[in-house]
Amino acid sequence: FYSNISEFVSNPRFEFIEADIRDYDACLKFCEGIDLISHQAALGSVPRSIKDPLTTNAVNITGTLNVFTAAKEQGVKRIVFAASSSTYGDHPGLPKVEHLIGNPLSPYAVTKFVNELYAQVYASMYQLDYIGLRYFNIFGPRQNPKGAYAAVIPLFAEAVLKGEAPTINGDGSHSRDFTFVGNAVLANKLALFSKNTDAVNQIYNIACGEQTSLLQLFDFLANEIESNLRPVHGPDRKGDVKHSLADISKARKLLGYEPAVTIQDGLKRTLKWYQQQLEKDKPNSNQ
Repeated sequence: FYSNISEFVSNPRFEFIEADIRDYDACLKFCEGIDLISHQAALGSVPRSIKDPLTTNAVNITGTLNVFTAAKEQGVKRIVFAASSSTYGDHPGLPKVEHLIGNPLSPYAVTKFVNELYAQVYASMYQLDYIGLRYFNIFGPRQNPKGAYAAVIPLFAEAVLKGEAPTINGDGSHSRDFTFVGNAVLANKLALFSKNTDAVNQIYNIACGEQTSLLQLFDFLANEIESNLRPVHGPDRKGDVKHSLADISKARKLLGYEPAVTIQDGLKRTLKWYQQQLEKDKPNSNQ
């Protein structure tokens, strides 16, 4: 992740502190003198949580509780945190509406829902204002395509650019509300600086409000580079929700949120970035 922040290191308004949110003393230190917090630290990935639920719990629940408690102790005015669409679990309704959730389908989903519960308690008990943003499948440049827990868009993007057939878990009909990272950044800014008192101490869906199947996603990426590749189909993945689509009307009404980047434009930008990275990684033929 160091390369992701390299362009900001020289900015005098930017300070990078490497720490672990499981370390409460570290949380206390970095909350000192802070008014607003955007808390994005977590162990993502449903499969990783299934393989290692203890570490996922320690980071996502204990770690977040450390951040909330340190924020309370240091007089932080508001904390905006990354919630997750995984909270909807097995609830069949579409589009997903904030107040209608089902049973969680993975340890990861449990941890993200517990974060919301703690935020509500800390608001009522300690007057720590919060806004929780339920992200729907965030993607964009700099997302890591490597490793066992890489997200689907960087995996697909790198595969098609290399002329390799990616694996789709299931028949490809699974659908998601893929959301460009710039939209998530916009939502955080709106949540941090909102003057609307009705907007605070609320949970919001952050997405585009568009449904795209995995096959549609692959076809779009392949067509962008005029590739005839076809994906390989593997077994369904444990803990995966079949369909996901967000109702973003609440965020629109209370936060003034409006997706600035469509999925199509976001995919084009993302594919271009991965293409540039692959070009950089090619051996220099002149050497």
